[in-house]
Amino acid sequence: MKVMVMVKATKDSEAGVLPTQELLEAMGKFNEELVKAGIMLSGDGLKPSSQGARVRFSGKSRTVIDGPFAETKELVAGFWMWDVKSLAEAIEWVKRCPNPMLTDGEIEIRPVFGIEDFGDAATPELREHEEQLRATIERQTRDKSRS
Repeated sequence: MKVMVMVKATKDSEAGVLPTQELLEAMGKFNEELVKAGIMLSGDGLKPSSQGARVRFSGKSRTVIDGPFAETKELVAGFWMWDVKSLAEAIEWVKRCPNPMLTDGEIEIRPVFGIEDFGDAATPELREHEEQLRATIERQTRDKSRS
């Protein structure tokens, strides 16, 4: 089961307050545990929403909205992609995580859709195309890491 684990933003993270050396070391050790366990697929911290943008869709119209965004509690400050056996396993790993924020924080865990979750709408052709795209991404990632 693939899950996205999202570190929710705080006022500090949105203000660009950087983590301490101690927190970086603790998170590094936690990430190392995840890698050794074969769970972590990827993960990164995100810069404040003031450095980002949103694109709003309405029919064929697209509107760009520059950050910052008002509702801090709805923003994501970082993420991991994990491959776990179950939501319960992901929860157990998150409970072991150092608090990634300098103040009270929250981490959200969401299962990721697989092509098989889309039933009959995911035709054999669409499934094959999805597999080809994933193979291309893996190849590109390997190539970039070599250069």
